[in-house]
Order: sequence, then structure tokens, then C-alpha cells
Amino acid sequence: MQFVIVSRRRTDVFPTEAFTPELIAAEGQRVRELYSAGMIRSIWRRKDTPGAVILMEAGSEEEARAAAASLPLAQRDMLELIVLTELEPYPAFGPR
Repeated sequence: MQFVIVSRRRTDVFPTEAFTPELIAAEGQRVRELYSAGMIRSIWRRKDTPGAVILMEAGSEEEARAAAASLPLAQRDMLELIVLTELEPYPAFGPR
């Protein structure tokens, strides 16, 4: 199953200096691990606010949530998941 996750950094609660280079590097490392494991299919930075949009492959919503929760920013409650929803194929591309 594929899921889309829209997240944002909780900059309203945490000051800019809380997002240290070391923490951001650890976040990037965990994203690379999830990508290498085939869970993260693609990831984009948001232009409207600090955060990301992730296309994730997982066996269930619980598995997708657990993977997102494993991110260092999420572990520190510095990341909010705005949307986490399962995707399904667009019906117009299927048989008629």
C-alpha cells in the first residue's frame, strides 16, 4: 500500500535554534535508511512551511505511522503529521 504523509516542523513551539545541524543530519540519515529499505519512495521539501511530503510504501497505516514516528524530529515531538492517508489507484486509468 502507498501512503502520502504531509508534515511540518513545529516552529511555533520550538525555536529555530532547536533544529540543530546535528538533529537535521540525523533526520536525513533516518530518511536515507527508510528509502534504502524501500519504505520511502520519494520525499519533497515543502515551499510554504518547513516540512516535507513523503510518498511511503507500507503494509498498513500502523506501519507507515511507525516509520514516520521513527524520524528524530518526530521522536522529539518537533514534527507534526498534518496528513497521513492511504492512496489508491486513480479509477480513470483502469479498465472501463
